[in-house]
Amino acid sequence: MPPSNTKTNEGGLKSLIHKEDWWAVWIGLGIVIVALILVFARTSLGAINVSFATFTNFADVPAQFLVKNPVTGLPMIGTLILLYAILAALFTVAMSIMGHHAGKFLASFTIIFVLAVIIQLLASWQYLKNVSLEAPVVALIVGLIIGNFVKLPEWFENGMRTEFYVKTGIVLMGATLPFTIILQAGPMALLQASVVAIATFLVIYFFGTKLFGLEKPFAATLGAGGSICGISASIAIGSAVNAKKEHVSISISLVAIWATIMVLVLPVIARALGLSDGSAGALIGTSEFADAAGVAAAAQFGDGAMTTFTLMKIVGRDIYVGIWAFVLAIISAAVWERKKAKNGAATEYTAQKPFAAIIWQKFPKFVLGFFAASIVVTLINIWVPDMVSSIDKNALTPLKNLRTWAFVLCFICIGMTTRFRQLANTGWKPLATFSLGAIINLGLGLLFSAFLFNSYWTAIGG
Repeated sequence: MPPSNTKTNEGGLKSLIHKEDWWAVWIGLGIVIVALILVFARTSLGAINVSFATFTNFADVPAQFLVKNPVTGLPMIGTLILLYAILAALFTVAMSIMGHHAGKFLASFTIIFVLAVIIQLLASWQYLKNVSLEAPVVALIVGLIIGNFVKLPEWFENGMRTEFYVKTGIVLMGATLPFTIILQAGPMALLQASVVAIATFLVIYFFGTKLFGLEKPFAATLGAGGSICGISASIAIGSAVNAKKEHVSISISLVAIWATIMVLVLPVIARALGLSDGSAGALIGTSEFADAAGVAAAAQFGDGAMTTFTLMKIVGRDIYVGIWAFVLAIISAAVWERKKAKNGAATEYTAQKPFAAIIWQKFPKFVLGFFAASIVVTLINIWVPDMVSSIDKNALTPLKNLRTWAFVLCFICIGMTTRFRQLANTGWKPLATFSLGAIINLGLGLLFSAFLFNSYWTAIGG
């Protein structure tokens, strides 16, 4: 259980060790720093770099565990055990300090990790690669099957720390996205991302609150999930605006459903219109909701599409999560909650006085870790240009691998906590709200990627 003295833990130095956001920062940023130190020490984080080769016959799977790690010389099974031991130790210590039951978390995490290994293997199967099913998407599918058809024991919930895993993954992602890439994206990329994200958010928010009567925090969470970076945005903005837990879950479910639909639909549309690889990648980056699903769709068109997808989705849209969380946290605290308090409704802000402290309390701290990781890597690459290739190979490549593991853990938990029956019981209004936004988002993506900026994206991605 969480610490009982929540007031004490809300602010001050104690919040630095009792808040999930901060632990995501400490663990994610700590791993990034260790990876960089190891590079300068002429070694690498590759000692825990686990990846499986593509296979076609399941009889070849056992051999995957005997492949030697180039850094340690250990067979892959040894590398897996080392990776598990490090992640289990870091996460269990964090959970224990935050007040959760260490033993139950460790038992649950162990099972989830084993599932993650199986999923990573499945994602290496040539058949799934042919249909462009990446590991996080496979994790979501497996999690959905387990969550909806298997009755999970209550203690197992201790390890399903969806937000914790995704926040840690986002901090790690910061190291792989240097600030300089924003300049490489060009003004057109930033313009397209900004217009589409703002327009889609406002459409979802307007229809949700004005037409369907949804609560403002709920509509804002749906809007963020449909316009910025999907599940991560739903979690971050839901937390920032104090949305109800079930509303965040609904938003996550809708993102997952529409992301799955778009994985199938967007490549078909791009090919039907005869779009270049660059334009196809930009369309996918504009209109796909989840990073993993977008990668799966863009990978069908090659490296050029992956480049423009990354510029649009990862840089152009995902980067907004911190800005939008900050802005919406202010709006939530300054307008929605204060209005509720004036009308006599009890809010968590009613008894608190310092307004600045409220804003800081609601700001998603893991976003700071994302920016810090990006800044650190960017500065080192600028100051020590001779080390750029070594950092890319020996630090960023293992960090990308760890990021994938974090997202796979996250998607397993998302799947296992998404109940189709619960989604059906929420009514048609959230589904209609999000779907209208998805249609607008797709229309704007086509307008910019296939028509207005087609030549721009074609020049970048071919």
